[in-house]
Amino acid sequence: MRSRKRLGRPFGWLWAAYAVSAYGSGLGFGALPLIAVLMLHAGPAEVSALSAVGPAVGALIAVPLAPWVEFRRKRPVMIATDLVRFGAMATIPVAYAFGLLGFVQLLVVSTVVAAAKIAFGAASGAYLKTLVRRDDLLVANARFESTNWSSIAVGPPLGGAAIGLLGPVTTVVADALSYLLSALAITAIRGREEAPQPAEGTPTRTGALFDGWRHIMGHRVLRALFLNQMLVSGLIMATEPLLAVLLLRRLGFAPWQYGLAFAAPCLGGLIGSRLARRVVARHGRHRVFRTVGTLRAIWLIGLAFVRPGVVGLVTVIAVELAIVINMSLYTPVLATYRLEHTPQHLVARTLSAWSIAQQASIATLTALGGLLADTTDPRTALTAAGLLILATPLLLPRGDETPHPEPEPCRSPA
Repeated sequence: MRSRKRLGRPFGWLWAAYAVSAYGSGLGFGALPLIAVLMLHAGPAEVSALSAVGPAVGALIAVPLAPWVEFRRKRPVMIATDLVRFGAMATIPVAYAFGLLGFVQLLVVSTVVAAAKIAFGAASGAYLKTLVRRDDLLVANARFESTNWSSIAVGPPLGGAAIGLLGPVTTVVADALSYLLSALAITAIRGREEAPQPAEGTPTRTGALFDGWRHIMGHRVLRALFLNQMLVSGLIMATEPLLAVLLLRRLGFAPWQYGLAFAAPCLGGLIGSRLARRVVARHGRHRVFRTVGTLRAIWLIGLAFVRPGVVGLVTVIAVELAIVINMSLYTPVLATYRLEHTPQHLVARTLSAWSIAQQASIATLTALGGLLADTTDPRTALTAAGLLILATPLLLPRGDETPHPEPEPCRSPA
């Protein structure tokens, strides 16, 4: 039996920070939409707005943050954004305790958390590239991906049980505390981190805001992967609030069943992420992008056929399981390719641009799905999303994976 590859203690602390934050978010999975539906009696349009407006505004706020993150030490940025998310989430139980919780506050919290998440992701991605060797990036990204899906598998059922016993705000408290623990884990990483320097010009020039997008759109393969990812992730995430309304309101599912419907399939994420390295070694990244990228898209239409009772629950679990297995195999391969083909001085801005565009795509498609569900019904909106995503494989890259990645820079021993 092959032993687990060691990536060093600094990576261990970064992974621990990611894990505690992921498990906290798993416990709080869908907490804000659930609070809106169960406590504030929000309808489909409001729930979709909560899932769309907050991330969209957060993405806009993150645009000027990208150059700032690029030319700062990454650990302080990660700690600061964790503390910001802790503070924002903590306002919800406080407001609830005083009877002041409202829909506008949920929108504001969603916005702040979305902006901080983009900044954290950009900083952590850039830091990861300096922390491990290029040959180990796929291993590192696969571990993050495995942790992400395992947290969703474990968190929502426990969160659903906690919601049933103590109310939706309970899981928000757990999510808030997880960001605080993540900040502490990042603080434990030792070693001096050099302040990055801009490759040319000054980090505050106006053009620096768009360098990430220019890099993505100027790289043939990254451009194709980017456009495909925007639509796939946007259409998949747009179904989350629609399913919340369909399952909880129209079909009478209990909160724990709703959590189980999303948690059980996430065990498939452990399968896909663990297979990523072997599949790439055997078939190559290009085939993974084409084949697995296509397989991600063909299952979503099944959500349009969900019915009440056990059959409906099994349908959701089966569809989500098929999607998750393919996504968890595809995502670390995509993340590794993106890091390998991005110069070090552009990593934070490229990751920010990618996340901002993805948030905007999710927000736009979620809002459109909510409007369609409001004028028709959630099942019609789910059908539209399932049909549209079938066209996304046409955007996947064709041909070999060129150009080649940048030479790996020298780094001091960890």
